[in-house]
Amino acid sequence: MNIRDTFTTLWGPTSLAVLLAASLVSPAFAQPADEQADSPAQSQEQQTQESSEESPQAQAQEISIDAADSAAQVADQDELPRGHFRLPEEGDVIGERYTVVVEDPKQTLIDIARRHNIGYEEIRMANPGVSLWVPGVGTEVVIPAQYILPPAPREGVVINLSELRLYYYPADKPGIVETYPVSVGREEFATPVGITRTTVKVKDPAWAPPASMRREAAERGEPAPSIVPPGPDNPLGEHAILLAMPSYLIHGTNRPDGVGMRVSRGCIRMYPEDIKSLYERLPSGTQVNLMDAPFKAGFAADGTLFVQSFPQLEENAEGFEPLLNALERVTALTDNDTEIDAERIQRAVEAPDGQFIALFGPQAPEPEPEPVELIDELKLSAATGDDKDA
Repeated sequence: MNIRDTFTTLWGPTSLAVLLAASLVSPAFAQPADEQADSPAQSQEQQTQESSEESPQAQAQEISIDAADSAAQVADQDELPRGHFRLPEEGDVIGERYTVVVEDPKQTLIDIARRHNIGYEEIRMANPGVSLWVPGVGTEVVIPAQYILPPAPREGVVINLSELRLYYYPADKPGIVETYPVSVGREEFATPVGITRTTVKVKDPAWAPPASMRREAAERGEPAPSIVPPGPDNPLGEHAILLAMPSYLIHGTNRPDGVGMRVSRGCIRMYPEDIKSLYERLPSGTQVNLMDAPFKAGFAADGTLFVQSFPQLEENAEGFEPLLNALERVTALTDNDTEIDAERIQRAVEAPDGQFIALFGPQAPEPEPEPVELIDELKLSAATGDDKDA
């Protein structure tokens, strides 16, 4: 790769625990295994939204969306279900970016995001000038449903933490990839990076608030229950998939407006309709790759090289050079004679908003012409004038 401009400078998993036990005669319970050791950073998802520590938006209002409608059922034989895309024969880009127009005055940007399989941060970054709660009738809303597949083997489940998105490559459908927005652990309860696998699946799990959370609630004069049974108040939702990585799981939520944010205590949280679909089809023992790639690059089918950049997770920033990582990623995908404008890469890294940026190929903008030396032209013009006078 020939970069036109050069630059001179270019896992600490929280000990959280959830134990879900399936029973034929009683509800499944989510128990924090390491709470017995009274570790300060525990239970995880469990507490998540669970406590009102969640985002103000999550507390503001419930989303009134018919799950069956938002699941986007197949309209005809050629249309794929919600979140499903055909893998490209060439390249790394799936989906498309499009716009919708607000028609209901009561509709929020979060309502629109959920209906179109988009998370909170995705819809916010794609529409910086639009009100989150009152976008207004007639407002055009961008749906950023175009994705560069993450730089990881295309097998099992891949969760890109910075992107707040899950990808699933079903083994029984080799030409399909599914993708869904997710929530991950906030900074003090960071979701770890690593490769694990799915284990037990539990329908209607119960939730046990960890001892640390119960102590905090008691200090506030709001004693927390020892067990929250299945139902509308259960923060784990109706479906949970345990991971072999102790104390972490993928599950639903009773506050879907927080999906697509860093609000959990380490677990992967999904929209209820998405986890229900995944729960029914994801085999136990499926590999799960928890990775953190804030900068992605890949080719579209027409040969255009695109990049996307997302906000870096603070807990994974130590020793990480974002610009150097981006340059290395682009270099690995291009030939030595490919001319790339490094300033565009730098702008993407410095303003990580998830937007697609074309660096090279048919959809890339033409490089700006080199500045003309006007002084030399003036000198030449003056010299020519003097010669005529002579």
